[in-house]
Amino acid sequence: MNGKWIEVKVVTSSDGVEPITGIFYGLDVKGVAIEDPRDILEREQGPLTWDFADINIFEYGNEAAVVKGYFNLDEDMTKIKKYIEDKLAELRQMDLDIGEGKVIINEVHEEDWANNWKKYYKPTKIGEKIVIKPIWEKYEKKDDEIIVEMDPGMAFGTGTHETTMMCIEALEKYISSDAIVFDIGTGSGILAITAAKLGAKKVVGVDLDPVAIDSAKSNVKFNNLNNIEILHGNLMEVVEGKADIVVANIIADIIILLSEDVKKFLQPGGYFISSGIIKDRKEDVVNKLTSIGFNIKEVNTLGEWVCIVAGL
Repeated sequence: MNGKWIEVKVVTSSDGVEPITGIFYGLDVKGVAIEDPRDILEREQGPLTWDFADINIFEYGNEAAVVKGYFNLDEDMTKIKKYIEDKLAELRQMDLDIGEGKVIINEVHEEDWANNWKKYYKPTKIGEKIVIKPIWEKYEKKDDEIIVEMDPGMAFGTGTHETTMMCIEALEKYISSDAIVFDIGTGSGILAITAAKLGAKKVVGVDLDPVAIDSAKSNVKFNNLNNIEILHGNLMEVVEGKADIVVANIIADIIILLSEDVKKFLQPGGYFISSGIIKDRKEDVVNKLTSIGFNIKEVNTLGEWVCIVAGL
């Protein structure tokens, strides 16, 4: 890999991580990484579930957190920087503690970015059975565990983010052996692969990002699965038929935008599992889903994130 990307860092506080992550997701960001010393100290005392941790985690002091966003080289970084700085000013006006709130822009090599965090990405058990295992790590399977082999590469889907964990737990609960599952914004393919390993009859993963498509297809091969189809494009254009479950781990605005289309692709009695939703946007998503005929089955939270299971 010899590509280059633009890395935008915001030096903040632990309390500023979630709203600043939301700022990045309001842009055409290709991935977001979080470095939070408070989070790491907590995780050292519990299960290891690193989220793209970097070796220079305390680079800005042991009380500073860093949120990083990655963008294509052809993006207008002057415009993006101003947008971020304006949003940071709004957060300050709301009396939110965002720490230093400094914006730093660097050009990074894809190889460095893709490999730097791997030493911290370890096997992680999620729910009752699923274990997300990096392909370069050894792991001895226990009892009835289901191993999902992953190399997320540049597609940002390790399984360790709260939203992914909640989606996996929901899939574990709602998938039946004859289920058809559509995964919108499949990324590394982690949710599609998990669905297939949980016994779904057929799984279709779709994504607009060709990098994600390549990553997902590679991960499907690592797991020796033949019941997954990975498609480049959006739901309406490339997917045919209806599903028993549609899962979308994206962001609140996109979930709201896609919800009516999702309804058209669900069988009666089907489920829409959505996450990537910060707590502040929970009601917006719930209100949209109920207004178009969904019944809210579950609203789960982990950290500052929400996962909503809605049924038809």
